[in-house]
Amino acid sequence: MLARQRQEVILEEIRRTGAVQVHALVVRLGVSDMTIRRDLDVLAKRGLVEKVYGGATTAVGRPTREPGTDGKSVRSLPQKEAIAAYAAALIRPGTAIGISAGTTTSTFARFLDNVPELTVVTNSIRVADVLRAGGRPDRTVVLTGGVRTLSDALVGPVAVRALRSLHLDMVFLSVHGMSEGQGFTTPNINESETDRALIEAGRKLVVIADHTKWGVVGISTVAALEEADVLITDDGLPDDAVAVLRERVGELVVAQALPEVEELAEAEA
Repeated sequence: MLARQRQEVILEEIRRTGAVQVHALVVRLGVSDMTIRRDLDVLAKRGLVEKVYGGATTAVGRPTREPGTDGKSVRSLPQKEAIAAYAAALIRPGTAIGISAGTTTSTFARFLDNVPELTVVTNSIRVADVLRAGGRPDRTVVLTGGVRTLSDALVGPVAVRALRSLHLDMVFLSVHGMSEGQGFTTPNINESETDRALIEAGRKLVVIADHTKWGVVGISTVAALEEADVLITDDGLPDDAVAVLRERVGELVVAQALPEVEELAEAEA
């Protein structure tokens, strides 16, 4: 298991129970005591956990339900890169697309530099910053405005009004969770309303979500599984989930992690 994957497991366990113990993680992950302690050091330096005697707890002042962008960006990076690369290949030059907030969509934004004459509408500060850093003079980026959330999304009535006046070719949606019964969900009600307005503005909906989102249920449903014209995920998705999604979404794409990203993550392990 790669370092980022172990750290993902540790973060998920802390969010679920509030704390982890080193010896329990050694047994669960099948690695040495020193490896777990190094993982905890990395997470602590990033402000994601607080180290305590024998383990770690939720970092003081950090929410356990909706982690900030820095907290989520460490999770499933090779998978997100693979998903982003495939999603970017779907875009034709000269089109207008919408991009929701999320770590998967901010990763996706880095893959758009080869698409000419693109117009991007987003409610994500992070996505807008990534696109601006790309520096393409033929790209137009529209930031909706609204109230900022922990995940750097702009939400609320200002964002919703802006989106309802637009017509987009494709919308790329990142989600907090996806499940058979509840569909695509978010832990933020205001963000859910804004995401629905973004979906309604587009002719085609592409959901980009790595396998860790399966079985996770947020407080509010953004869209039913059937509303996704395309769902791009990775090969960590369980077989039963693959069967459900192939039947429910328009098209299911299972992307393979990019080899160079896997090698980099392995080197950091």
